[in-house]
Amino acid sequence: MHKVGVANLPLHYGKAPRWLFKRMVKLADAIAGVIIYEYSEEKFLELLSNPYWFQSFSCVLGYDWHSSGTTTVTCGALREALKNHGIEVAGGKGKAKRTLQEIEEKAREIGGDAEKIKYASRMSAKVDSAALQDGYNLYHHVILFNSEGKWAVIQQGMNVETKYARRYHWMWKIKNFVEEPHSAVVGRKGIALNMTARESEEARKISLDIARERTTHLQRQFKAIKPCQQTLDGSVAMLSMPRDINWNALKQVYEIQPKNYEEMLAIKGIGSATVRALAYISELLYGAPPSWKDPVKFSFAVGGKDGVPYPVDRKAMDEATHILQLSLEEAKIGKDEKMKAIKRLKKFIPLAEYDKER
Repeated sequence: MHKVGVANLPLHYGKAPRWLFKRMVKLADAIAGVIIYEYSEEKFLELLSNPYWFQSFSCVLGYDWHSSGTTTVTCGALREALKNHGIEVAGGKGKAKRTLQEIEEKAREIGGDAEKIKYASRMSAKVDSAALQDGYNLYHHVILFNSEGKWAVIQQGMNVETKYARRYHWMWKIKNFVEEPHSAVVGRKGIALNMTARESEEARKISLDIARERTTHLQRQFKAIKPCQQTLDGSVAMLSMPRDINWNALKQVYEIQPKNYEEMLAIKGIGSATVRALAYISELLYGAPPSWKDPVKFSFAVGGKDGVPYPVDRKAMDEATHILQLSLEEAKIGKDEKMKAIKRLKKFIPLAEYDKER
């Protein structure tokens, strides 16, 4: 599997009332318990990696349908709700420095592979902040995982100019972190340097070749590029040229000689400015253009309560909420009815590629 999707959400200030948050935790506990009991921990992680299901889940819990707090508050509720369900939660808003240590501590408790989970946590954040440069700076990162090494990442970035947030979903069945990781992206389109796109394959190869050269040679190439240069065909204006390149990190690349683009991206210090500079050089000097297309494929599921980006489609929202609420209520009746109730979720959840293949 691969990265599953992205959602754009407007910034709303304030905190969830305590009375609401407590109820969100209890309801999240109940929903998670039913799904994990009938299916598995793995299935619940799959559902969380689906941006539409996550959005509906948040709505059923009683939170705003489209605000940026949908992500942070719902993940906070899940942190409390999943304590007794075999799934650990690490990270959160403003907890980046503690996340890796928290993964180690919680993986030790359940017997999971801490290094594998830490790598997934670090690389998903690295890709969405450096390999995909869409104008959203990450400020929230949560990874959920079980003892079998299955994981899901839910992270969010903020565009300071538009005051919109964008949510990124990841899942564990991933071939690599740098080639076409998106299968569903929800939000408003823009211009983005997308080094994970299939169209950027040649640019990734050339970027890696350039980075593996001596640093002094690379510095000369970088100085040869004029600020605000356009693409070779003049069709799309590039982002502003990065002023600060981490030459120490590039020196490490030369010394380590990574085998592929993912290994290069994983090196500490290789960030957005360095990735962008390598992409520019690969195009302007070697004719290998990266993709500038935002990976957005879908618009909002039902709109927003404030009329942003358009008024709420009440029927669609009511139907989505009704299906989930009905599933929970009927799950309390008994095992036979419970199975029927949970299976109704499939009427709402869009089929992912892995479901189509089965």
